Amino acid sequence: MAVPDSTQETIPAARPIIGEAEIEAAVRVLRSGRVVQGPEVAAFEEEFSGLVAGRHCVAVNSGTSALQLTLLALGIGPSDEVVVPSFSFAASANAVRLVGAEPVFADIEPGSFCVDPAAVEAAIGPRTAAIMPVHLYGHPAAMERIQAIADRHGLAVVEDACQAHGAELAGRPVGAFGTAGCFSFYPTKNMHALEGGMVTTADPALARTLRLLRNQGMEQRYANEIVGANMRMTDVAAAIGREQLKRLPEWTERRRANAAVLDSKITSVETPPVAAGARHVYHQYTVRIAGDRDAAQRHLADRGVQSAVYYPTPIHRLLPYLGADGKPGWELPETDRAAAEVLSLPVHPTLTGDDLGRIADAVNGLADAR
Repeated sequence: MAVPDSTQETIPAARPIIGEAEIEAAVRVLRSGRVVQGPEVAAFEEEFSGLVAGRHCVAVNSGTSALQLTLLALGIGPSDEVVVPSFSFAASANAVRLVGAEPVFADIEPGSFCVDPAAVEAAIGPRTAAIMPVHLYGHPAAMERIQAIADRHGLAVVEDACQAHGAELAGRPVGAFGTAGCFSFYPTKNMHALEGGMVTTADPALARTLRLLRNQGMEQRYANEIVGANMRMTDVAAAIGREQLKRLPEWTERRRANAAVLDSKITSVETPPVAAGARHVYHQYTVRIAGDRDAAQRHLADRGVQSAVYYPTPIHRLLPYLGADGKPGWELPETDRAAAEVLSLPVHPTLTGDDLGRIADAVNGLADAR
């Protein structure tokens, strides 16, 4: 077994990109004096629409706000339930709770890590108002099947596309399937705005309600129409997001090319499968570790390769979602198996060919380390 080279620079699991264009855009806005909900936000909304088949776009201050305001705009509240995968970041279910509704957790497909349509159908009850599929790790959920289920039951579909900018299924972009789609621009995402979110929808009335909700319920100053919140995006964030959006296609192709190299070189673990007709954008390149994952992470770290676990505890096992007896109320075997096995490797656009070789060699070395 090769001896690790301690002189090599560590390859980070993620590396947000902030260049001179983003810095200049932020400074331009600061000098303009129009720093909140101004022309940069409007331009960002218009430009982002091109990524989601021309849908209306409403910019907000985070991906979580996008989810919460969408549920509010749809009138979902205390008498309702929303079907959500448990294998996701807690924000997916938190948004449901924040509007007073209850999440009902559904299991995932083992390949895509996205919610299983059969599990969604089984989870629907008399109080179900919506389905929230999550396009996890940048892989699109099975939207055609999920939308068909929603149509049969008269349910809204809120796509959590926070990790999937530019992902597609059968040539259709995520965020353009359901009643609404929600994106995040947190720094670790495939594109960012330092912080921010976007809601996409084909329904102009829903878009207007979202615009009211994000801005204290008013379109005209002091003419409040409904009760709203302050979840506006700043023009500084929007200006940065506009610069990032320009480079998203290039960065996406680099991620996909990096993933293809890792697919071809890694032989010791199961690499991420891609469903037929899906365009994976590899927010994360997630493999499965059947043995001691902690030891695997240490092995990689010793060879200068950072890795991360998303998500070690599924939502239905987190404290706020346990039953009164302190136990989870759902049996989700594929979710629990994924939570115990997943490990995300570097796939970001700044990786070099040498980096990719080092990552693959370190992962393949796990076979000798067992």
